[in-house]
Amino acid sequence: MRKINLLRRNRCFLTAKVVFLLCLSGFFFSSGDVVASGVPQPLHVAVSSALPSPVNTGDLMYFPPNPRPDSPAQASLAPDPGASPKKVLSLQGRGVHTYEKIPVIVNPEVERNIHYFQNVIHDRFQEWLTRFYAYQPLVEQIFVEFGLPKELMYLSLVESGFNPRAYSRARASGPWQFIKSTGRIYGLTVNWFVDERRDPIKSTVAAAVHLRDLYDLFGSWPLALAAYNAGAGKISRAIEKTGTRDFWTIARTRYIRRETRQYVPKFMAAMIIATRPALFGFHGHSQPVHQYEEISMDASIHLRSIAKETGISFEELRRLNPELRRSVIPPGPDGYSLKVPVGTAGHVEQAKSRMKPWTQLPPQRTWYRVRRGDCLSVIAHRFGTSVRQLKNLNDLSGSLIRVGQRLRVNKDVTEVGEVKWYRVRRGDSLWSIAKRFRVSVQDLKMLNNLRSSLIRAGRMLMITS
Repeated sequence: MRKINLLRRNRCFLTAKVVFLLCLSGFFFSSGDVVASGVPQPLHVAVSSALPSPVNTGDLMYFPPNPRPDSPAQASLAPDPGASPKKVLSLQGRGVHTYEKIPVIVNPEVERNIHYFQNVIHDRFQEWLTRFYAYQPLVEQIFVEFGLPKELMYLSLVESGFNPRAYSRARASGPWQFIKSTGRIYGLTVNWFVDERRDPIKSTVAAAVHLRDLYDLFGSWPLALAAYNAGAGKISRAIEKTGTRDFWTIARTRYIRRETRQYVPKFMAAMIIATRPALFGFHGHSQPVHQYEEISMDASIHLRSIAKETGISFEELRRLNPELRRSVIPPGPDGYSLKVPVGTAGHVEQAKSRMKPWTQLPPQRTWYRVRRGDCLSVIAHRFGTSVRQLKNLNDLSGSLIRVGQRLRVNKDVTEVGEVKWYRVRRGDSLWSIAKRFRVSVQDLKMLNNLRSSLIRAGRMLMITS
């Protein structure tokens, strides 16, 4: 009787424990099989068959999993004198350097990510592949011309699913998820009119140069990829503290974040799947290749005006020019190369004289965060105002300001000629803003190229034009 009562008391606990063990075992068993053409096969067989044939020596190399992942060989901070050189001259004889191939590591972490892409987010990963295939010829050509392994192009799947309009919580933008400062270092312009981090071609060139610089710094593709995610300084400090240049050893320490530890296995998994997607249950749609013609535009013109005069779809113009943040060609003495559908450049050229120029100026900045070395006089000069005006706008009795303090440098509504702008505050909606300024919600959407009524605090909205 005492034993029966004990079993009854712990029945729930035993049941939960059994269910947990069954689920856990099911996860690992399911991650060990890959369905290809409806026939399950072991993961290592699918991975081996997904990699290029050994006959094609210009492609990936396959390295089997380490049988003892918990005790890898310790790597020295100094480069191995017996290792192959980091760069070799290209056989084409054009002075281009060819970098070493990417070692394909297959370990439990990579297998887990293959299972995740294949079974958990299958439809989403298929969407990423479908979108990527339209850009693949252009992206692959860029990496080949830089002498880099073309398989690096699959890093964009991990970063954004090659979505030109992707935007992260860390304010990284574009298919290669550059933050503003890094993008500017590699020549990507970011201002009120354009964000070249969204340009599929320009951002890919910047990503190739950035990855090349990281490899030159660390001499290892896994470390270079980790530095692309965490930053070169973070990886350099991790190498110094651990005394090894082996990424998989560093990944088992606390010196890099979990996101970075998972970043390289995610890339490996995405690369393995994208190399031969059919073996993992994915397929490649017959997507048309991303093609366009360029035409030089000397005047600042809204894309809607171009669409009206040429008959080209406004959405097609936005798709071909994702770097245009306001759908307006930026003004400038050098002009702007507008991308148009193939075969329409001549028609656009003929219609340029009929297009209405965009004469409205960008809004003035409303808020400014104080940086080290700033003072009220410097800030006033920067924004074309006076120290007295800054004090009045921010209720300052003296001239003392501190680093990180937010100062109002203009009012919320800025009028430039006949244009009126408003900076969205917390709690605002399109309906409340439209009611306040006696305009319609539809007019606000049209003026600001809004597809929905969703707006966020801090955004500048055009009220009238």
